[in-house]
Amino acid sequence: MNKTFRPYEPDQPLLMPASIQDWLPEDHLAYFISDVVDRLNLSELIERYEREPRGGPPYHPVMMVKVLLYGYCCGVTSSRKLENRLLEDVAFRALAAHNTPDHRTIADFRKNHLDVLSGLFTQALALCAAAGLVKLGHVSLDSTKIKANASKHKAMSYGRMKERIGELSAAVDELLKEAEQVDEEEDRRHGKGRRGDELPKELAFKQARLARLDAAREALEAHAREETAKAAEEGRAHPGVPGEREQINFTDAESKIMPAPGGKTFVQAYNCQAVVDSAHQVIVAARATNQSTDVHQAAAMIREAIGNVGAVPREMSADAGYYSAPVVQEVEGLGVEAFIAPDRTRHGEKVPPAPRGRIPADLSPRDRMRRKLRTKRGRGRYALRMQTAEPAFGQIKEGQEFREMSMRGLEKADGEWLLVCTAHNLLKLYRHGDKTVQRGPRGVHETFSHLRKPRFRAIYPRPEGRPCGRTLQPVESGWAHRCMRLSSKSPFRITRTDS
Repeated sequence: MNKTFRPYEPDQPLLMPASIQDWLPEDHLAYFISDVVDRLNLSELIERYEREPRGGPPYHPVMMVKVLLYGYCCGVTSSRKLENRLLEDVAFRALAAHNTPDHRTIADFRKNHLDVLSGLFTQALALCAAAGLVKLGHVSLDSTKIKANASKHKAMSYGRMKERIGELSAAVDELLKEAEQVDEEEDRRHGKGRRGDELPKELAFKQARLARLDAAREALEAHAREETAKAAEEGRAHPGVPGEREQINFTDAESKIMPAPGGKTFVQAYNCQAVVDSAHQVIVAARATNQSTDVHQAAAMIREAIGNVGAVPREMSADAGYYSAPVVQEVEGLGVEAFIAPDRTRHGEKVPPAPRGRIPADLSPRDRMRRKLRTKRGRGRYALRMQTAEPAFGQIKEGQEFREMSMRGLEKADGEWLLVCTAHNLLKLYRHGDKTVQRGPRGVHETFSHLRKPRFRAIYPRPEGRPCGRTLQPVESGWAHRCMRLSSKSPFRITRTDS
């Protein structure tokens, strides 16, 4: 060949094994996630492994956290897809240092430790605040529907449920009579040699279906009793029984059928709330609920944001779904100026300017908010909502490709939503080019390449300062733990201590 090409010898063995840290560029997202997780306080997670002496050495929990967080950043949330990426994707292999947990191990780790994983949200938020990404001048509150891990066709209303229970009860009685007649006929023909406890397949199916319907009906009636007691405490009237159109899903009973964006279709979903800071679209509070309306969420979410950040936002905005006069009063009682639309407006609809002159003393709270949002300042502050919360949801659904929950139940949905928002904030920190998370030589905080033993003992600090240890499977890629403590004086003052 006359043309000279660059060397290409795929079968050429390497004299020395390639370093994991040379597989990717130094500023790659995978290395950033690795360095951030090394600085998070995972002592509670480590202690759980310390308390379980049985079984063989587990996969290192720090490695598992890195893999999960990086997966949620990249839109890979399925445990089976994560297992596949750990075999085929260079970034995942670098994070896991050649460890290959199977999908069941990944799924169990996420399910069993979801409370600790969701608690990383506040630590990631503190890192964003330390980098100057959280200003709390203006925050926007909004919600988005995330599909539940259940089909809406597996739901049934209370009225239809009562009809089906009656139909199945009659069918079961009829099948039992037929089975009894068949048994008597066979006894006359062949003698009493059969046990008599065999159930026809059709009868067994209908009995199981009837049991499921009875359990679902009891769940709806128990919820109605709880609502009745709550209404009695608040001085409201309640019928005491579920409405005929109230539904429950047989796959995920805590999810609800909710209107999809646009209001033309319905989805089985959770209503996921987020308070987003307008400076850099960092989420400062997040929560998943199974209530389709937002009217009772505003004050609770602002309180959670204050608790997470340790400071009070100057102002907040939200759409008309959050408005009620008591809610506005409660939010402003927290020291936050509210810009919550009392009416829904269509896109492109012109809002008349605010009338000049003094505000009449007899104006209702709704009219006062209308007048406030018609001013030049009110229009400008309310418009921040469209460039704060809505883009964050777009980035989560399109960039992170998160549109459906992986787990079932309200508590797990809430934990997974916090995990998604943690990944969103870490992506903001990464794209901001934060210098507070620095890498050591060759990207490794502490290497253990000189160790030739198949196992080593990992030492981590307990909350009270006593060291703890357990034999873990080796992870030789920047696994060394960095403990972050938030100063009691300020939630944004961070102190590093080496383990």
